[in-house]
Amino acid sequence: MAYSIREAAEMLGVSEKSVRRLIDRRLLRPSRALRHLLIPKKEIERFLEETTVR
Repeated sequence: MAYSIREAAEMLGVSEKSVRRLIDRRLLRPSRALRHLLIPKKEIERFLEETTVR
């Protein structure tokens, strides 16, 4: 399962621009499908684990 930039932004509670910045900074790794950026569910989970304060 993978999410569009818009869906990932909604899940993370940030703007689409912020998601694109995370991709540019290589903090989120998208996959490309037919010229569209998709962010796999596992990638969002990994990002949240690494950035959540414990």
